[in-house]
Amino acid sequence: MKRNSQDGFYKSENAQKNYIDRRLHCGRIGKWSSELGDILNEKLELTWSPEQIVGRLFQGSISFKTIYRWIYQGLLVNQNLNVLRHKGKRQKPQETRGRFNVGTSITKRPKEIRKRETFGHWELDSVVSSHGKSKGCFATFVERKTRWYVAFKMPNRTATSMVQAIQTLYKQLPTGAFQTATVDRGKEFECYNTIEQDTDIQVYFAEPYSSWQRGSNENANGLLREFFPKKTDLAKVSDEELENALSLINNRPRKCLKRKTTHEAFQEELLHLI
Repeated sequence: MKRNSQDGFYKSENAQKNYIDRRLHCGRIGKWSSELGDILNEKLELTWSPEQIVGRLFQGSISFKTIYRWIYQGLLVNQNLNVLRHKGKRQKPQETRGRFNVGTSITKRPKEIRKRETFGHWELDSVVSSHGKSKGCFATFVERKTRWYVAFKMPNRTATSMVQAIQTLYKQLPTGAFQTATVDRGKEFECYNTIEQDTDIQVYFAEPYSSWQRGSNENANGLLREFFPKKTDLAKVSDEELENALSLINNRPRKCLKRKTTHEAFQEELLHLI
């Protein structure tokens, strides 16, 4: 009563008002600020996940869970929730495009490649348009050590188109940057003999229905699908749109790379080859 009295008189209305004013200024001071919000919005628009933002910019000062909470509280008013990472595994349809049982098995691949100790070893795959759309697709490549990701447009999912995509990347890279390729047993990779004869690339085949043996490529393809969902006609994707998506993916900091981006890690490895 002493604390809430005015001029020696106590009034409940004044006491309630004083209580409300004090509650507004009590408690722990939060870390939110408009300047911080601008930084977070900028990185989220670049498709960085909250965990990647914290790991690269705010390690130890705020948590990625705090950023998620701010997003759902509406503090990041300019944020489009569609750019957030999708979590959880998705069930994939059974493969129906045919396979073949030839080529060098992944079981014969050197252990240093499996452990990502050496540079120049790639995982390959293809990303296709949805059923009923055109035959347009992407040939996708991931370097295992640095996770650097690249994709080329293909008119169709044939061995001839895949040969052209592989040879294009091979010619763009310095000697030693493309030593092996780990692929699945899809029909587009029946061209492996041509690749091994025309280049220095050794091709290894994953076991049937073992996508985890090419986990880096599977994960990267999932990231690319966020830009071009399965309903997309990939033949209509422009070169600029594809390059922009790859740039965003390769310029995110990665926890597995000690917060470097895949672009930074890849460029460091290339410098060692020069």
